[in-house]
Amino acid sequence: MEALVVAIVIAAIAVAIVWSSVKVVPQAHARIVERFGRYHRTLNAGLAFVIPVVDKVRPRIDLREQVVSFPPQPVITEDNLVVSIDSVIYFQVTDPRAASYEIASYLMGIEQLTVTTLRNVIGSMDLEKTLTSRDSINAQLRGVLDEATGKWGIRVNRVELKAIDPPKSVQESMEKQMRAERDKRAAILTAEGEKQSAILTAEGAKTASVLRAEGDAQAAVLRAQGESEAIIKVVEAIHEAKPDSHVLAYQYLQTLPQIANGTANKVWVLPSELTGQIAHLTSALRPPEGPNT
Repeated sequence: MEALVVAIVIAAIAVAIVWSSVKVVPQAHARIVERFGRYHRTLNAGLAFVIPVVDKVRPRIDLREQVVSFPPQPVITEDNLVVSIDSVIYFQVTDPRAASYEIASYLMGIEQLTVTTLRNVIGSMDLEKTLTSRDSINAQLRGVLDEATGKWGIRVNRVELKAIDPPKSVQESMEKQMRAERDKRAAILTAEGEKQSAILTAEGAKTASVLRAEGDAQAAVLRAQGESEAIIKVVEAIHEAKPDSHVLAYQYLQTLPQIANGTANKVWVLPSELTGQIAHLTSALRPPEGPNT
């Protein structure tokens, strides 16, 4: 019975030893193996075997790109204004051995390096340039961080500033300035619109007056031409008819009532030649004398 128990214990120990010697590393991860306290090798993704007790396997290291957002940091600009800046770092572990032995905590190192680099970069800019130069700040941060973290086995892929918040008093002043600028642009646009409207109205009135005057002139010319042609035709008809004094006297008498018909004609005078014309007309209308007269 004792032998059976000893055999079971030995078998259990053997299984435990074999189980502890088998290590499975997931994809995009790595593990560091230390033998007697010194670096031995790096386990990549897949199945690996180690020697129990002799080899010590350190925790897994994630080789995927990681995103770390740091809390807002107060930074002083060149014009002595304190702004709060939120930053996001995209980085990736490229050398698990260096990330394990070159720095105690690469996350803390990246955070502190980001803060100090931000203060150096923003300290050389005024507030206006800081608010409008995010791409330039990102590029400078990425260059400094990538160079400094290279020996840690870290590659910084991107650096982004999530927010740049100036003091509340400065924000209020900026909002007032922006509102004033908008009101100014609106007033300028309104004045320009009214100016253009007045110019177009004046040009329209001018064009209408010119066209109206040209129309009146053409109408007067055409009317004068018509009257001239009518007079010419009347004169030609008179010359062709060759009227005698009797016909002229009759036409003269027909015209006199029209002359006297005006409302402003209170008194009118008969011309001296009227009596002669009446005499010619009377003689023309008198019946011829016969033998019995």
